[in-house]
Amino acid sequence: MDLIVAKFGGTSVGNGKRIRKAAESVAKEYKKGSQVVVVVSAVNKTTDDLINIANDAITYNLTEKQHAEIVGMGERTSVRLFSATLESLGIKSLFIDPYSELWPIITDSNYMEARIDLDKTKEKVNNLKSLLDQGIVPVVCGFLGKCKNQVTTLGRGGSDITAFLIGECLNATEVIIVTDVDGVLSTDPQKISEAELLESITVDEMKTLATHGAQVLHPHALDYKHPKIDAKIINYNKGDLKAEGTYITGPKDYKPIDLYENPVASITIVGKSLLNKVGIVSALSNILLENGINLFKMNPHHNSITVFIDSEDADKAYELYHDHVVKSEDLSSISRDKDTAMFSITAPEISEITLANLLTENDIDAVLINYTKTEILLFVEWEFKYEVSKLLNTYKN
Repeated sequence: MDLIVAKFGGTSVGNGKRIRKAAESVAKEYKKGSQVVVVVSAVNKTTDDLINIANDAITYNLTEKQHAEIVGMGERTSVRLFSATLESLGIKSLFIDPYSELWPIITDSNYMEARIDLDKTKEKVNNLKSLLDQGIVPVVCGFLGKCKNQVTTLGRGGSDITAFLIGECLNATEVIIVTDVDGVLSTDPQKISEAELLESITVDEMKTLATHGAQVLHPHALDYKHPKIDAKIINYNKGDLKAEGTYITGPKDYKPIDLYENPVASITIVGKSLLNKVGIVSALSNILLENGINLFKMNPHHNSITVFIDSEDADKAYELYHDHVVKSEDLSSISRDKDTAMFSITAPEISEITLANLLTENDIDAVLINYTKTEILLFVEWEFKYEVSKLLNTYKN
């Protein structure tokens, strides 16, 4: 029996007709014998309207606790509408909001950007499995969490996180994101009209797009995408959960904390006002490219540029860079620092602040921390690799 988690975004439940169309698509799969969990966002623009009303009334003095309670009313309304619509179609349904005893998403007490307590959430999600086994379709608020008896929020786009998290905890067959586009396009169609629909995209590619402005999916949602769970993005206009869209594949050999196996060398090239000079970075990159040397990271500053490469290539790169420096009017010297260990960290519970504190508390200096919304790239001296690896894995577990 298939178990589907279907998340309906704000536009896809933007009015009564759309809610009914969405409910009919769920009913269709239910009648085929599938178990379905529905995750619903607030009706289109409701969250923004609630924030604007609150700001006008309270003159921007909302506490974070009040903010979470107020904006959460959008999702709490949506689940009631959706569940009632399912029941009007003859489908047994139950809406679940943070005040329900069956509420599954447990977080810390950060009201605005709550972090998920995965162990407690996995335990609570069993309540949904019990409902599914009784032939009931649970309709769950997206975006919201709960800490003790208080509502928290997962941040904008958090409904995507809710859907993939529930899918992971239930070992779902498929997670379907129903939105107002046909899937993922090759670029923004408002900028290039010839943008094409992608048949599939990897988790890593989707995370990168989401991090750099694509509004289709919250990047952290994919932290909970299991390789064996199918996932796709479809348009609500189709009115069919089996509609074609863009499939999200992977992740392949996913490791939330990954240590590169070899030492990583760092070479620093020194010059004056390098960021103001066209072609410096490009030239340094091309030297490596032309000689078959893989570049892990380039860290430019006003008067220096540091490159990180495999230590096996360091001697060759050092000589090539020295030849380039002595011929350049803009560069003065180069140096090679101690070898480093390179960690790629995609565990959502380890933030930049958490990482910095963890290292400081253990008297370890980071050579470089490169932080994005989806990944932290950490370089520490090679001699600390096992200690740092143990710290990170202990914290994660």
